[in-house]
Amino acid sequence: MSHAREHSHPLVYMIIASAFILAISLGIRHGFALYMMPMSEQFHWNHQVFSLAIAMQNLIWGFAQPFSGALADKYGSRIVVAVGGLLYTLGLVVMAVSSTGLLLNLSLGLILGFALSATSFSTLLSAIGRAAPPEKRSMAMGIASAAGSLGQFIMLPSTLLLIEHWGWSSALFISAILSILILPLAYWIKSNKIPTTKATSSTIPQLGFKQILQIARHYRPFWWLSLGFFVCGFQVVFLGIHLPGYLIDHGFDVKTGTIFLALVGLFNIFGTYGAGWLGDRYSKPKLLMALYGLRGIAIVLFLICPLSTFSVYVFGMVMGLLWLSTVPLTNGLVAQMFGVQYLSMLSGIVFLTHQVGSFLGGWLGGLNHDLTGNYNFIWIFSIFLSMVGVLVNFFVKEESALHEKN
Repeated sequence: MSHAREHSHPLVYMIIASAFILAISLGIRHGFALYMMPMSEQFHWNHQVFSLAIAMQNLIWGFAQPFSGALADKYGSRIVVAVGGLLYTLGLVVMAVSSTGLLLNLSLGLILGFALSATSFSTLLSAIGRAAPPEKRSMAMGIASAAGSLGQFIMLPSTLLLIEHWGWSSALFISAILSILILPLAYWIKSNKIPTTKATSSTIPQLGFKQILQIARHYRPFWWLSLGFFVCGFQVVFLGIHLPGYLIDHGFDVKTGTIFLALVGLFNIFGTYGAGWLGDRYSKPKLLMALYGLRGIAIVLFLICPLSTFSVYVFGMVMGLLWLSTVPLTNGLVAQMFGVQYLSMLSGIVFLTHQVGSFLGGWLGGLNHDLTGNYNFIWIFSIFLSMVGVLVNFFVKEESALHEKN
């Protein structure tokens, strides 16, 4: 009982601070899609210019994530998150004065990619995972993840209003001011002290960094899980960046796409919280299979039903429930496989595959549109990937890789 009290208050503070950081970081990030049309029109860019910068951001974010995670595991998440907050502010300021594709790739792609690797899920949820007892870990991660969705719900319409009334450059400067709040919030991301009990200390071996990496390299369920996260990255970035443009191509205005993304953010609050709650009670791999399968069904129904404002909004609600519900389940599985000592780094490796998918979803969406004038091929490929997501998670084991090795 005293042990529970010892960790309850730091955990609550970490969840609240992480929730606000994710709301700011992911809320601003999800609004980037709204800058594509005004910036492209002003500087006479085709869709590929902005899509490539977004794709580069996701790729840099993914490749930097294991290293950000390793630094957080070694030196603590607090300093990593604070540095990420500084980079976030710098990236937004540079983006606000970007007038060429090179500057856009430097700011939106490179700097903000590094910033997101330090201020998003892998770093923050791993810190929470270390502080939370195993039986409440998925729930704690789900609560913090839901806050990122709340940020998306709030920031998307706010960003649209700022762009409409003040222009895209001023909107970015205002977002940069907001991102400064990440620095004081990082103070509440406490040390990486791992709660231990007699049960955990006697059954889980304490291994070094290189030993854990060696086990992970040969543990196939870890890579099946990673491949499933590739599917998630491809689908959410394709929809997040290109669905507003898809709707404009079909005669809708920009507000319809913004409301779609806001609904995704709103309903993802319930989706991520529900996934965290369910993940503590039922099989995480089976839940992931259901999520990917339902995504595919939702996309098929959206495409075959008559396109209307109503169908767009219903699609936003359904996809919101399925959007980032994969995150607490995936991070929870990594913790079950390898423990929490190197959770940031190992979650970062899994997240790298997510971001490779994100890169392809963002870039190929723009390329497909520029070459054909539509998104037909990417829609079909997204449906195919849903089937892949169901299949690969069938081979994911909900057990410790360390026990199997030893």
